Amino acid sequence: MTTRRMKLGLSMGGFFATAAAVAGLLIWNTQASAKEPLGRQWPNGQYVSMDQIDHSSYDSLLQKYVDKDGMVNYAAWQRNSADRKLLGQYLVQLSQASPSIKSSREGQLAFWINAYNATTLEGMLQEYPTSSIRNHTAKIACYNIWKDLPLLVGGKPHSLEAIEHQVLRKMGEPRIHFAIVCASVGCPRLLNEAYVPDRLEEQLAMNSRDFFARSQNFHVDANGTMHVSAILDWFGDDFGASQQAQLTFLQKYLPEDAQRLAVNPRAKVTFQEYNWSINEQKAARTTSVPGKAKAGSGKR
Repeated sequence: MTTRRMKLGLSMGGFFATAAAVAGLLIWNTQASAKEPLGRQWPNGQYVSMDQIDHSSYDSLLQKYVDKDGMVNYAAWQRNSADRKLLGQYLVQLSQASPSIKSSREGQLAFWINAYNATTLEGMLQEYPTSSIRNHTAKIACYNIWKDLPLLVGGKPHSLEAIEHQVLRKMGEPRIHFAIVCASVGCPRLLNEAYVPDRLEEQLAMNSRDFFARSQNFHVDANGTMHVSAILDWFGDDFGASQQAQLTFLQKYLPEDAQRLAVNPRAKVTFQEYNWSINEQKAARTTSVPGKAKAGSGKR
């Protein structure tokens, strides 16, 4: 009996020692995965409203490195140290905005859309060359770009996940899903200009129409079934409480020949696989890219 108790004690001791070691490793990995926030802390009294942020430097970078289809020349951007620095300086500008200072709704939306996209671009430039953002979205104990690359705004860190789900989605503008870009081919087009308050409605409508004009996001087959991007599967509730309500909202952005079908109560919808491959200009791709993108799985 004594021997069995001793063995049990040793066994339990080994278990707890192993568990403690694993827990310590997880804590260490979690701490190691966190990156320094982008942007900077501003002294009290120097914060401004989101309407006052100048997006022109970011606009010039987008025009230089993003084509009309939203594909990015990451290789050239990464090589240009001056433009890498300019993106960092823009993120510092974004940090000066304070959510507690009153801003127009258009100013807030434009600010947060640009903040999400610029932070994503910075994160991908840090990891490039890579084949997919999903190579950098570990779920347990490792770096996750959506959670571990925060941007300071008004002195507080905001992760990409927080910007999307806790800020933008709560603003009641579902077309943000056709504006924020997670660096993937399955995403909406990355507009090669900054979103600005006085043109926001025009820009959102334009990119919404562009989204549904692309067969990878929307097409109707010979049987009249609408094949729609997985974005509408993941975030459909943002567009309406039912499929019919969602299609009614989206109708005016669909190709003309599909608009009548969208309001048909019997309309059939199926969701397409999502393409997580990096949104990189083909001519600029490097010959050595680690990892392989998987289509379909996951939700941003």
